[in-house]
Amino acid sequence: MQMFISISAVSVMSAILAMANPPPPDVIELEGTVRDFKERTGGCGGDGHPDFEAYPSKGFGQYCKNISTQLGNDGKPVFVGNGKKVRWQCTDSNWQPICWTMYDSSLGDHSIRYINGTSTGGIQSEDSFNQWYNDIEGVNISIPLTLTLVRQADSSYVFDDQLDVDYQQLGGFFPIENQGWGNPGGSPDRNFHFTFELHTEFTYQDNGSQYFQFIGDDDVWVFIDGQLVIDLGGIHGATEQYVDISRLELEDGESYTLDFFFAERHRTQSNFRFQTNLQLEDAALPESGGYD
Repeated sequence: MQMFISISAVSVMSAILAMANPPPPDVIELEGTVRDFKERTGGCGGDGHPDFEAYPSKGFGQYCKNISTQLGNDGKPVFVGNGKKVRWQCTDSNWQPICWTMYDSSLGDHSIRYINGTSTGGIQSEDSFNQWYNDIEGVNISIPLTLTLVRQADSSYVFDDQLDVDYQQLGGFFPIENQGWGNPGGSPDRNFHFTFELHTEFTYQDNGSQYFQFIGDDDVWVFIDGQLVIDLGGIHGATEQYVDISRLELEDGESYTLDFFFAERHRTQSNFRFQTNLQLEDAALPESGGYD
């Protein structure tokens, strides 16, 4: 009888522990918003947007510092201009590319280098940029998109257009093929001109191992707790940055926002790899105000 009670007690305790610490999910699904645009040459009929298929004043490449280091009150990036074209990125002591906002010489980081002069990286103005992540009737078409992150053997979660069966067939990250304004023609005939906005949150664990990494093109900005941690602005090939979450001085056990903003502005490639060991959850989308 005592053995039966002991086994039952252990079983109950195991069940309680399992409920308190459930196994990590095999997939994480995050709901975001794609906005489709017409390219500036007027593809798909009518006038196009000046920032899509633009040619930056200092040529194609990565541009930093065109976006404020803090999100606006509406939860969107704020265009400030006077950006710099990057010659080579900041890297940490292991030579992983990091955002210039994360640079810390005391940790052995290597500083960023710029090309002389300023440039907006192909963004016409504050007004044109404000259309990227807001619903504007006649300018963009808003389409929901679910991003499915798959758990890997190392416990990270990955979305990679090169690994996803549907995107493999398309040859890149083209989530709105023949939707919105439709494909503009050209070669390849893909829907290249769109933005993607995603808002999520996570619980910080003060164990020094949480990270977030993005590899892709074109523009990408990521904010954690409202602060800029990835700055991959500009029209460029696949480029990466890595965020060591322990550098952000967050509080153990507290929840924080992660806000992700992407733009595909130029044919002929669209690459997208999103990797993290954060257990991300959907966060409420900011109000876009509907179509103006």
